[in-house]
Amino acid sequence: MMQSTYMKPGRLHAAIIMDGNGRWALARGLPRLAGHRAGAAALQRTVEAAPGLGIGVLTLFAFSSDNWRRPPEEVAGLMQLLAEHLRSETGRAVENGVRMEVIGRRDRLEPELAEAIAQAELATEACTRLHLRIAVDYSGRDAIAQAVRHAAQAGLVCRECLEEQLGPPVDLLIRTGGEQRLSDFLLWECAYAELIFSKRMWPDFGKEDLAAAIREFHARERRFGSVPVAVIPKEDGTHEPAHAWLD
Repeated sequence: MMQSTYMKPGRLHAAIIMDGNGRWALARGLPRLAGHRAGAAALQRTVEAAPGLGIGVLTLFAFSSDNWRRPPEEVAGLMQLLAEHLRSETGRAVENGVRMEVIGRRDRLEPELAEAIAQAELATEACTRLHLRIAVDYSGRDAIAQAVRHAAQAGLVCRECLEEQLGPPVDLLIRTGGEQRLSDFLLWECAYAELIFSKRMWPDFGKEDLAAAIREFHARERRFGSVPVAVIPKEDGTHEPAHAWLD
């Protein structure tokens, strides 16, 4: 399994599908892009809160490969907003020890955005307090297919090889906005993730919402296909430790 300098004992990999920006804006009589701008503020709140809540890696779904189907003006506004955010937040990321990385395709991005990504990644590459991964033009299925191709070219296709390509497994996945699906996000990495679906729209999401999700995560029992120890009763009335393969 892929190891990361950010995944120290007790540090979590949390992933968030930041959904609900457009509906938040429309409910207030605002253009959809206003919701995306409000969502950028929620993103910053979440990044600031994450390390103090035990998160070592934070992966955020900013733009799906399927989102190119949206109206061109909305797509252009989103890309401009992302470029502005990267440029404006890089200095703060360095100060706060946040390494920034963008995952997904880059060949379809405008040069301005591609340059902002490269500069942010270069400026923050030595930061170690939090690894912030932003998924842009991202498809989980495409990521898996690409990882398989790379592994095949190297002559060895195995689980460990694919995990090395794809990234650390997700512990906790949060989706805001009330929908309950993965939408092609981190499909391999979420194999054993705990899933939390929040009705709160992303622009309203804050530190307390993230903290509540972390508390719920820690209250759950993660068995990874096994069963709790000492749950099988024996004929003499005692219990035998067991590690079954199935839930």
